[in-house]
Amino acid sequence: MILPWERPQGIPDGRGAARAAEARLAEAVGLTASIGVAIVHTSIHPLRTRRPSTLLGEGQVEAARAAMAEHGVQVAVVDAALTPVQQRNLERAWGCKVIDRTGLILEIFGERARTREGSLQVELAHLEYQRTRLVRSWTHLERQRGGFGFLGGPGESQIEIDRRLIGERIVKLKKELEQVRRTRGLHRTARTKVPYPVVALVGYTNAGKSTLFNALTGAGVYAQDQLFATLDPTMRAIRLPSGRTVILSDTVGFISELPTQLVEAFRATLEEVAAADIILHVRDVAHPDSAAQRADVLGVLTDLATGPDAPLDEAWESRVIEVLNKTDLLEEPPAASPTAIPVSALTGTGLDELRTVLDRRLAAGFVTESITLAPEDGASLAWLYEHGEVLERHDTEEAIRLSVRLAPADLARFAQRGAA
Repeated sequence: MILPWERPQGIPDGRGAARAAEARLAEAVGLTASIGVAIVHTSIHPLRTRRPSTLLGEGQVEAARAAMAEHGVQVAVVDAALTPVQQRNLERAWGCKVIDRTGLILEIFGERARTREGSLQVELAHLEYQRTRLVRSWTHLERQRGGFGFLGGPGESQIEIDRRLIGERIVKLKKELEQVRRTRGLHRTARTKVPYPVVALVGYTNAGKSTLFNALTGAGVYAQDQLFATLDPTMRAIRLPSGRTVILSDTVGFISELPTQLVEAFRATLEEVAAADIILHVRDVAHPDSAAQRADVLGVLTDLATGPDAPLDEAWESRVIEVLNKTDLLEEPPAASPTAIPVSALTGTGLDELRTVLDRRLAAGFVTESITLAPEDGASLAWLYEHGEVLERHDTEEAIRLSVRLAPADLARFAQRGAA
């Protein structure tokens, strides 16, 4: 495992920069180990300048080569984005297969995707990545000749055949994913007919989203201390203290320098976040790079709100509540605020407060209405209890008088029931 390290802006020299590099290396080691690769050597190489040919300096390449030869390394993982030429030159220098950060994440996603949609998205991301690798860095791909004429001019080279085949497959996958988008749109339309609010969980990978999801819903979603433990989105209904039902959606985790191919490929999945009434940003507050992870997640969300076809609207930040998870690992948990709730999904600490905050946030746009029902109208009474929050109730022989807090859409639906 090789980490070419450029100190990011805002990190001071000295121990602060060293801690940041160590945290990044630990993350890369976790990513690599999560697909069953044994780590036999790790090293951090500070970068003064980026060399176009190998990224690393000559001395660093040689030092890494000697270490790999000593440990019998078969696959070298470079925790950075490599150009095809850099990847080829490093493989020649080190005598082993080299994959970069993007290739590593794609390998993990390929192994973890379980649903048909997830498999399509991962394959699309893989092909987009492979297409960028089809450059003139592999000379054997240019040797095919053919064509017409006496001498036989250059025909379609292997690199061109590969590029064409990949392009055709990408077009097909995009059409299939467009069908997935339409299907998700139909599902969202169907949910509006029984309009439960949607709460989406987002956050850095391994921040504890799936553990929090299980704690709130009682579901058995796979959750491990593992980067990208789950990829495919899951939705479950939960009841809040007021009795209101909401849909909780668990989504794929984000990561620093998330490959562009993955952001594009998982756009259909991330549209579930765009449709959410509340976005819960789950953070691992015990992690030394918690602030940097927060910035990475917000950066991806900002990208989703940028451009003419952006799935996320410009007002998304007003719908975000930060969930400061893993407080059980801290001696002094952070203080709560209206937009940040400290919790421990593992022990259950703070979950009641989180449910209450969700209730208050959802109720902020609701209206309170006085409704009178006939005593025999049990169906309407049950409907109001299911879809609203009954604040007061007075029963007499002639009528049932209620004070009910409802979403404007539910109030309109109740009025239509009466008109019908």
